[in-house]
Amino acid sequence: MSDAAWSCFLGLLLILMMLFGTLLNRLPLSSALIYLLLGIVLGPDALAILTPDPVAHAETLERLAEIALLISLFAVGLRLGSPRRSHHWWLPVRLALLSMLTLVTLIAALGIFVLDLEPGAAVLLGAILAPTDPVLASGLRSEPGAQSDRLNFSLAAEGGLNDGAAYPFVLLGLGLLGLHDLGPHLLRWWTLDVLWANAGGLAVGACLGALTGRLVVFLRSRHREAVGLDVFLGLGLIALTYGLAQLAMTSGFLAVFACGLALQRVRERPRGAALDTVDAVQGHSYETLATHSHHASATMRDAVELFNDQLEKLAELALVLLLGAMLAYAPLNATVLWFVPLLLVVLRPLSTWPALVGADLSASHRGMIGWFGIRGVGSMFYLLFALREGMPPALTAVILPLTLWTIAASIVVHGISAQPLMRRHVARVAAASSSRA
Repeated sequence: MSDAAWSCFLGLLLILMMLFGTLLNRLPLSSALIYLLLGIVLGPDALAILTPDPVAHAETLERLAEIALLISLFAVGLRLGSPRRSHHWWLPVRLALLSMLTLVTLIAALGIFVLDLEPGAAVLLGAILAPTDPVLASGLRSEPGAQSDRLNFSLAAEGGLNDGAAYPFVLLGLGLLGLHDLGPHLLRWWTLDVLWANAGGLAVGACLGALTGRLVVFLRSRHREAVGLDVFLGLGLIALTYGLAQLAMTSGFLAVFACGLALQRVRERPRGAALDTVDAVQGHSYETLATHSHHASATMRDAVELFNDQLEKLAELALVLLLGAMLAYAPLNATVLWFVPLLLVVLRPLSTWPALVGADLSASHRGMIGWFGIRGVGSMFYLLFALREGMPPALTAVILPLTLWTIAASIVVHGISAQPLMRRHVARVAAASSSRA
């Protein structure tokens, strides 16, 4: 296609998605499922408008997935409103660490003893498929309620944390294959790739988000400066946080997620009278609210979140479209047909058991966490990263179809089951609450 034809195609696609967005939201399907089907239609097996060969264009596709993942992690961090010291954080932290480590181990064992892979290749496969998707998880729609909110929070926070926490295990797999320096007795991997990367990434992001947010709120509420251009603030924080984290050899993904969390928690120091009522707040201009000592931080967060949510939707559209088109380069073989259901239906629920030990959760809540281990952009990024790092062609032939079809199957089955299962879960929670009353 010519540049002009591409311009027309992209413009028409975006306008159609806007026009039919409300209709799509009413369907019992996720938007990602619609994008996936559209990508298949636009891919090499149908219209051949999109031909994203993941091997030939690994570097370009990796950059796109990286950008989409950064936008998603920052957006999810902004949306997670649980207090930093809340006990609700214990569950997603355990899921991101214990559950992910268990799943990497289960997949690696399957790779060694059933798929006949080398240990490094098996670990790499497990690390690629271990992270869950924070955006697709946070997009689960349910009725309001404490239990459903806690479920959504746990799944979204798990995805935000394990997208970064999976990186050391990807490096471990590459190192065992001779494609990354692990150091003597894994010393470099433990100290730099695990401990420093994770702790340092969280620290860099938390500091930048908190300091930048407080500076902006201070300038606005005390001096009426730095008002507007919240778009620049969101994009600037993502770029600066990721860049500094990379320069410090820490996890850029965890840093951006922590930055969003920290920015969301910034509070102003009130002075003078508040605009108490909803009508009073709605009756004032953006500049009035942005510079008011009671509303500066909320106005800043809302503006950044609004733009970032739109950007996140655009990134989701682009990446899932590409995923649908990339399926043409991933043969649907016999291994895929048994491996993908085993991972989604058996291994994911099994992997959550260590994290759920001792948790005060209902059977319904535990079942929902075990089921909704949604795979998405994180797994796509790590696959493309491994391809760019020089994953051997024979190993690519195994890992590529397993990864892409796992993500696609997850989008389909979780997208179809999300609404009915969430409604049933909320009904069970309500019935249990009424029986105890």
